[in-house]
Parts: sequence; C-alpha cells; structure tokens
Amino acid sequence: MTIVFTRRAALQAGAGSALAALLARPFAAIADDSVETHGLSSFGDLALPPDFPHFAYVNPQAPTGGLLSLQITGTSGNQNFDTFDTLNVYSWKGNGAAGMSATFDTLMTANGDEPDSVYGLLAKSVRVSGDKLDYRFRLRPEARFFDGSRVTSADVAFSVNVLKEKGHPIYAQLLKEVEAANAEGDDVVHVRFVKDRSRDAHLIVVGMPVFSAAWWRDRDFAAATLDAPLGSGAYRVKAFEQGRYIEFERDPNYWGSKLPVNLGQNNFDRLRFEYYRERQVAFEAFKAGAINFHEEFTSRFWATAYDFPAAKDGRVKKEVLHNGAPVNTQGWYLNTRREQFSDPRVREAIGLAFDFEWTNRNVMYSSYKRIISYFPNTDMEAKGKPGPDELKLLEPFRDKLAPSVFDDPYTPPVSDGSGADRTLLKQAYDLLLAAGCKRDGGTLLLPNGKPLTIEFLDSSNVMQPHTTPFIQNLGKLGIQASLRVVDPAQLKSRTEAFDYDVVTEALPGSTTPGVGLRVVFSSEAAKQNGSRNLAGVADPAVDALIETIASAKSRQELSAACRALDRVLRAGHYWVPMWYRDTAWVAYWDAFARPEQQPKLSTGAPGTWWWDDGKAKAIGL
Repeated sequence: MTIVFTRRAALQAGAGSALAALLARPFAAIADDSVETHGLSSFGDLALPPDFPHFAYVNPQAPTGGLLSLQITGTSGNQNFDTFDTLNVYSWKGNGAAGMSATFDTLMTANGDEPDSVYGLLAKSVRVSGDKLDYRFRLRPEARFFDGSRVTSADVAFSVNVLKEKGHPIYAQLLKEVEAANAEGDDVVHVRFVKDRSRDAHLIVVGMPVFSAAWWRDRDFAAATLDAPLGSGAYRVKAFEQGRYIEFERDPNYWGSKLPVNLGQNNFDRLRFEYYRERQVAFEAFKAGAINFHEEFTSRFWATAYDFPAAKDGRVKKEVLHNGAPVNTQGWYLNTRREQFSDPRVREAIGLAFDFEWTNRNVMYSSYKRIISYFPNTDMEAKGKPGPDELKLLEPFRDKLAPSVFDDPYTPPVSDGSGADRTLLKQAYDLLLAAGCKRDGGTLLLPNGKPLTIEFLDSSNVMQPHTTPFIQNLGKLGIQASLRVVDPAQLKSRTEAFDYDVVTEALPGSTTPGVGLRVVFSSEAAKQNGSRNLAGVADPAVDALIETIASAKSRQELSAACRALDRVLRAGHYWVPMWYRDTAWVAYWDAFARPEQQPKLSTGAPGTWWWDDGKAKAIGL
C-alpha cells in the first residue's frame, strides 16, 4: 500500500487547468488527425473538465505545517521495508529509501475518484496522433528543479530512456513499448510507441519520475548513491541516517503548489519515515509519539494493544476507514522453478494443508476474509462456469489447459476450523499419491525419490503464528517444511534471484489491470531476475490472456479477459492465497484535521490530511 503523497505509483494524484490558457504557442507540425487533451485514460473517459479547480476530496484551503512521521507501508523498485542504503530507488542496486518519489514530479498524475484517468502535472497538455502511437507532451514553462533550473523536454526524454535502459527491471519492462522519446525544443517531448502497443502504455510513461539530465550527466544511474538526486517535487531530502530514518522538508518554493492537482495536498512541512525491524518495536515508538500516524496490519495489536494511556485518554485516535483501493493479492507464492513444485497436484495439496478458518479465528481475531481470486472483490473475479466471452478466449488453449479451467473456478475449500481438517488432509494426500509421491516412514518422497522439502523464506518473524500451524499440517503429510528468517538484504537478494522455495508477498491490485501483469505473470518475467513473477508462471495461455487484457478496448472486454486469466491462474495453484480486508485500520495522535470527503479509491490518509496546531497544542505536541 502506497502513501498518497508519493504519487501512488504510475496512476495516482492528478492535475488540470483551462486548456485555452495553457497553450502558449502551437506544436510542431504533426498529423491532422491528432487530438489535444488535458488528460488521458485507458478508455478515453475523463470525468473532469479542463478547468477543474481541484480534486473533490481535498480541502484547497488546507494550511501547511507540522510533522508527519510514519513507517513505509508499500514498496516499489528496489525499496525494502526494513532498511535503506541508497537514495536512488529506481535502479537495480541497493535498498531504496522510503518517500523518495515525493521528490519527483511526473508528466501527469491521477484522480483518486477515477480508476485510470490522469491529468497534467509537468505536462499542461498532450497531443495524441490518430493511431495513438505518437504523444507530444507540452511542458509547463514554470516547472523547476530544486536548484531553479527549468524542467525541459530533454529531461523527460532522458528519464524515460534511462529507466528503460538502466532502471530497475520492473520499470525497464514496463517501458518496453516505448520506441523512442525525444525532445522537440525545450517544451515539447515526443514519445513514440511501438506498433500493437498495449492499451495503457501511455499511462505508464506519464507516471514515471522525471530526473535532471544535467545532474546525472557525470553519474552512474545504475549505482547506489546517498546523494539525493535532483528532483522537482513538493518535498526534498532534509536529513537521514542510513537504515534508521529519512526526513523530507516541504519546498517553500515548489513551482507546482498552486496547480489543481496539488491544492489541498503536500500539507506537511516535514515528512519523516522511521525504520524498525520488529513490529512490536515500531508500535512502542508509536505509543511514545516517535511515530504520529500508524496504519495497523497486525490483528492482535488492533484487538488488544490499544489500551495504553494516550489511547485511553483520547490523545491517540483509533479508526476504521473505508478503503476503495483494489485488494492486494497476498499469499505464499510457490516457486515453480523448483523441482518439488513442478506438478500442480503437489501445489494444490500444499494449499489444502493451510487452515484459514482456524488461523483467522485463533490468530487474527476473525478480522479477515479469504482471498480466492487474483482479482478479489471485483467484477474481474471469475465465478461459475465461463461465459461465451471467456470461452472465446480460452478455447484456443483447451488442449493445453487443465479441464477445471472450463468448470467452476478453483476455490479453496472451507475447513472445519479444527486446525487440522482430516478430510482436507486426506484430499491432499491423495493428490500427492496421484502425482507419484510415496511415503517412506514419516517422509514423503517425490517421484524422483527425493524428500519433498519446503523452506518458507522471510525477513521477519511476524508471519510465524500463521506459518507454524501450516508447517505442522504439512508435516502430517510427510512434507519436511521449515521457516527461515534472514536479514532484509539477504531476502531481497534471494528473492530477486528466485533463490527460494516459498515467499510471502502482497502484490498490489488494480482497478484497470494492463501491461503491469507482464511483470507478475508473463513467461518473460519468469526468466528475468528482479521481476515480480515470484511463482515462475510460464504459460502460453497466460501470456496470450495478458496481451488481451493489455489491449482491451472496453471495460467489458477487460473484465472478460481478466476472468479468463483468473481461471487459468487459479487452476495452476501457483500460490496459497491468504486473506484481505476492505477497510484500513489507522491510529494517530490527535494532531490532524482532514477533508469531509474521502477519495473513492483510497482512504486519503494521510495524503489529504493536514496539521492542526490547536489540536497539537491541546495534547502537548
């Protein structure tokens, strides 16, 4: 989950203004069938006009001031939850620091009330060719880097090209469909896409950070660095201690502070991210006031730990917020590159050993719902037998797909809640035998005669209460399973090299899935170190469905293709799905105020909030 003020990945925040007033001079001569617009979207449906004043969910008169201190709650690129050793979060090397995206602006940025629409930030408008292969972005002449130098089209072109050529594999893969990015004068950047580009390739480009080409001229973009790269965003790095904290200060001269996209946001004078290896230690820091905004992810803490004095007397508030953000697909991902996971029957059997009902009741205070789909809680989730639109996509692969794909989608069975449901364990054992496994005393052997072993890899013990009963059930089947906790750097290194049996991950969901699915499920990503294809999915049917999703021309087509993909992935048993909530648990020291309205697609916390001096003084802050 990403903090709103950090631009919310490739499709977040938003801006716009009166188009006629923005066009200072005509573009270079281009095709007559081109269209000029103040915003872009997946399907061409913009909710906001060119002259919208601000987003509906902000207070445009929000005051500035105060300190927001918190932990990192979502990562991208080379970031790590537990530590950092570089301020370049967009390269392969190192562990990137939290909050760095707040120091960079993007060409366009999204509206929290729309699923995929973006509006001009650095770019005040864009002209799109009729074939949608050429995009010419006109930059705002007032846009400036922190050193006062102008943000030019050469900087934008450099940024796109360097991310494509030297950036972290996630960004490089997302930008594959960019054929060229070139400057046309100082204020127009031309981005050309390859033929048969995906539907959302342009939305990927407009959400990428813009760097200073001059700052990077004599530096290696691929290297780790503790020099803060020159940016143009609302915040700049103030101070940090490697691996412990990083603090940002709001730039009082920020060039874009009055843009509609920014009104009512970027309200805190200081942002500070604190790093703690253990959740208990982090919670103690929150209780002491070292952290003043905390999103809770541990159900035991939420149910039992908020009885400290500041919470009892009202200085600390505890609240459940509606969260319209897409649900993360969280689970134990089985690395099918490993021999023991090559058979889907073995993978299904492993999943049957996890008793969600017992875990939810005994470990998580019955706070969660079971994830059953790769598109949970949406109309893209497969249900029932495939309809005609899904069958049309699946039929060409019928001979290569499991028969279950054409039936009701696989759904993890509900256990009896005992913690060791004998019926489900018997089903699991039968599947293992059908896959050619054999029992030798207390050990289950693979068809090749080797013991079936599983190592759950993590960098924290936080999942131990959930994993230990799972491991015990696997032991009842003769599977030798264990949990190994390593330091964050080793976890990152091993994960990027696919050197693990099972890892836990919460991959972000999307309201409009597209080209990003290639990074998570494509055959190409399965071979590319550093990708998010943790399970090693390499299936021609999956590849074809991803491309259908990426090129869908309507939401109806998109949903049908996603449901088809959901069926194929669920039949593959690539993971043991975990759980989700459709609300957010937040706790905070009562020094904040907020707008009356939340964004439809997120909580808005803390990105649209602001510091309230009166409240802060009343509680002694």
